Formats: sequence, structure tokens, C-alpha cells
Amino acid sequence: MTTTTNAPTVDDVAAALEALRAQVPLVQSLTNIVSANFLTNVLLAAGASNAHIDNAHEAGGFARIAGGVLVNLGTPDDGTAAAFTEAAGAAREAGTPWVLDPVGVGGLPWRTGLAADLLALHPTAIRGNASEIIALAGLGGDTRGVDSADEAAAAVPAALALLEHADAVSASGPVDYLVGRDRDGGITGVRIAGGSAMLPRVTSTGCSLGGLVAAYLAVAPTPLIGLAAAHTHVAVAAEIAEENSTGPGSFAVAYLDALYAVDADTLRARARIEALDLSN
Repeated sequence: MTTTTNAPTVDDVAAALEALRAQVPLVQSLTNIVSANFLTNVLLAAGASNAHIDNAHEAGGFARIAGGVLVNLGTPDDGTAAAFTEAAGAAREAGTPWVLDPVGVGGLPWRTGLAADLLALHPTAIRGNASEIIALAGLGGDTRGVDSADEAAAAVPAALALLEHADAVSASGPVDYLVGRDRDGGITGVRIAGGSAMLPRVTSTGCSLGGLVAAYLAVAPTPLIGLAAAHTHVAVAAEIAEENSTGPGSFAVAYLDALYAVDADTLRARARIEALDLSN
């Protein structure tokens, strides 16, 4: 594995945000029943749009025309599992970037097998918590539903292993760790600090991040820059929201407002992005 120091910078993510607002990409979300409404509001606030097309009859066709596709394994059943496969396969054939969010993988055997099947369709990006990333890579991990029992830094080896199946991978936590390929095909990574302890107290903030990743993949020059832009947008907006809220309810509203208000200058002033040393 060839590693490089060409990691995404704050200027890269600021440019991606400007591209998102200019292009307003349409995301196709195949997400869980808990997150559909909040995810749509997050995408609209950030500057993208969403279509919740998750039936097997339409999922493949829509994936061919969407800007990006999210496949979230939060509440799968036989019907949505078939739609996941249709959408992911069609996205790959059409060159539409798609995101795999392996919710609950490792702790639940059926969805873990489903996630393994989806990996064969080469997601553009994989976004999960540390335990999900470790489990998906086959390295074990203690997954508790949608919560993580592992620190995000511990998932870096698993994330690197998953680059055999994807172009970029992120493990979320108090500090997010991202790895992927640069413009020349070398492997690089970043850590992104910030965010808020309120994020896990509001349902669907993680799932909506997956949708935002799909939106940024539609406009960014590389999958890793798109992944970094989504994580940075969320981290900065969450910090601002915490400064303007008193609890989970007011935070949820302030978070949507902050996603809308954040611009390129805000990212340049507040983003905390640091290149990872992957040489060891």
C-alpha cells in the first residue's frame, strides 16, 4: 500500500461546499424508517435535496439518475434488502457514487451478511461508527446496535483494509478518522475534530451524515474530499448548534439552522482537519 501526504485540506472542503450549493445534488436515500424525515431536512438545510426511493421496483432506475445514493442498513427487511442490491448495482454500472452505512453490522448476523454482499458492489464510500467499521472489515469489534463501543482511532486499520472494497472510508466518534485515495491513487487520511456531545442525543444525526456524504460525493473531485467535506460540515455546524442550544430539542433545530448558515469562510475559520500519518 502506497501512502501519501496529499490529504484533503480545509480549502478542499470549502470548495466542495461551494460546489454543493451551486449544483444542489439530488440524493437517493435508502435509509431506515427512523431517519428518513430528519435526513431529508439535513440535506435541504445543507444545500442538497433528497428522494426516498427504497422499493425494489424503482430503486435501480432512480440510482442511475441520482447524483449520489445512500444505502443505510438501519431497519432492513426482505424488500428493502432487494432494493439495496438493485440500487447499489445500478449505481455502480451508471457511475453514480454510493455510500454504504453499515448500521448494526457485527451484532446482527443477517444484516452482516447483507453488508458483505453489498461490499462486492464496491461502494464509493463507507461511513460508520468505529465498531461497525471494525466488524465490517472482519476484525471483530463490540457493536451495540447503532452505538459504538470502540474509539474511532482504533478503526483505522480496519478502514484501511476496507479500501480493497471502497474508495474512501470513515469511522465516526468524538474525533472522526477518514482514509482514502488521493488524486494520484495513493492512500492518505485525515482526522477531523469538533462536533458536539449533543449529536448522539438526537436521533438520525449519524444516518443523515451518510446522506450528506452521498451529496458531497456528487460534487467533490475525489471520494475522500467528499467524505471529508461532509464530516467537516457536520462538525462545524454541530459546534455552532451547541453554542446556541440548551438541550437535545433546541440542538436539533439549531443544528439544521447551522448546516444552512455554514459557508466556505466559516469552514476555513473553524474546521479542525489534520493529516494522518499512515507510514507505520
